[in-house]
Amino acid sequence: MQYRLFCSLLSAGLAVAAAPALSHEFWIEPEKYQVESGEPVTARLRNGELFKGAEQPYLDHRIARFEVMQAGSAAPYAGRMGDMPAFTSGIAQDGLAVIIHQTRPQRLVYETWEDFQTFADHKGFGDIPARHRALGLPEAGFAEQYTRFAKALVAVGQGAGSDLPVGLETEIVALDNPYTGNPAQGLPVQVLYQGRPRPHAQIEIFAKAPDAGVTVTTLPAEAQGKAVIPVLPGHRYLLDAVVLRPAPVGQDYAWESLWADLTFAVPPR
Repeated sequence: MQYRLFCSLLSAGLAVAAAPALSHEFWIEPEKYQVESGEPVTARLRNGELFKGAEQPYLDHRIARFEVMQAGSAAPYAGRMGDMPAFTSGIAQDGLAVIIHQTRPQRLVYETWEDFQTFADHKGFGDIPARHRALGLPEAGFAEQYTRFAKALVAVGQGAGSDLPVGLETEIVALDNPYTGNPAQGLPVQVLYQGRPRPHAQIEIFAKAPDAGVTVTTLPAEAQGKAVIPVLPGHRYLLDAVVLRPAPVGQDYAWESLWADLTFAVPPR
């Protein structure tokens, strides 16, 4: 029975991974964004749209990095194959905890140019037709490799502390603490790519209200990759920024996308 259940979970995870995700996000969704001192932290991995998605099991062959960082020190996390939620851990230290998850690269094939164009336009790459033609690539039947770089901010106890760059190839760093800052001033963030500011990156903002309604907006970062995200008390947020680059020479895929995601909540008043 347990073996059959594990196989079902594995098949479900692979089926989602193999589907043409196009503009689907991947994120870490804590069960509670604020926990009491000594209370376990539980978080789910999700893939979907509009801040709603299918839960993904813990599958170690799909994970490149899974860690928890507090006060600038990161500790690896290891779950059990098939675990859902994928993350359950006791975090002894009070403060801001940053859950970090990097997937191993996966691929999808675009059977039509329209699918790729739709994805590229949605993520802010309006120059994609010219770039594609300049590389001499076919307009159908080409592959994209994609990797997800997700972070989630959880307040343990009072939740004091700061997010920091964690060395992901691309990431979104919160420059203030959403649990201790002033929401009226917004949340400043910075988009990084290969450790450096990513100028003019498009940030997609998914805001989930207390009634579970979701609004979606986009905001361009400035020249140093920084932006101030408008936030409201009692809301949960998913931020997304995508790098799209040509595949290295000699690879059997045409494009490579790197997805940076950050989830957090703003406490109610």
